[in-house]
Amino acid sequence: MSEEQSPFPENTAPQHDNAQNTFDSSFPGEGHPFHFQMALPNATAVLVLGILSLVTCCCYGVFGLLMAVIALVLAAKDRKRYMENPSVYSMSSFKNLNAGRVCALIGVILSALVALFYIGLIMVFGLSVFSNPDALREALGSMQ
Repeated sequence: MSEEQSPFPENTAPQHDNAQNTFDSSFPGEGHPFHFQMALPNATAVLVLGILSLVTCCCYGVFGLLMAVIALVLAAKDRKRYMENPSVYSMSSFKNLNAGRVCALIGVILSALVALFYIGLIMVFGLSVFSNPDALREALGSMQ
């Protein structure tokens, strides 16, 4: 084929040389200047659940506590995964994981305090109802 009849447009003909390919496709590719690191699989979920546990800790403490416990379980799994092979995962996803874990720990504490407050409130009003039912009727009547 002549140059003008080439199936490739101008300057796009494939170039073949006998040079050795220097790219090594072995995983995780340590030592390469363009090493790709994956994000931890649950880092974003832990961060979102940790923040939501802070936001929902005032909902009787139940929802915040539930989300915080789930976040802590996921964080423990990803933290173990990161410690086994830190070169595979990115540092930013590990920092997100730690931030979510801290939020979840604070969420556990706040949710537990709110839950204890409501339990104490129910106990105090419950004891007052058993000791003097007429006082409860008067209190409810004054609210209306």
